[in-house]
Amino acid sequence: MVPVAAGSSPVIHPKSSSAPDSGSSPSGVLLNQRQADLPWMLIVWNDPINLMTYVSYVFRSYFGYSEAEAERLMLLVHHEGRAVVATGSREEIERHTEAMHEYGLQASMTRADA
Repeated sequence: MVPVAAGSSPVIHPKSSSAPDSGSSPSGVLLNQRQADLPWMLIVWNDPINLMTYVSYVFRSYFGYSEAEAERLMLLVHHEGRAVVATGSREEIERHTEAMHEYGLQASMTRADA
């Protein structure tokens, strides 16, 4: 499930680690752990090939978005050239990116802080 947040994209907030921060780790390790916990974003790019109705169909069928949400995201792709379609762990977004490529859409992934 990908909840909708204000702005141009749905957002999933990363789950907090249940392990307490002991403070005994070197700060570099803590920083790397925090970076690893940051969510990744799936970006779908506009292209001259795919019809707007097809892009909307992909968003509905693959992600399970409502017709209105799929249409909103498709229009962002069309008018702004791209849209963040999902966020999540690196593994999830890699899987989604590959799926978008299989549907013939241009997609990439990036860290949420990039």
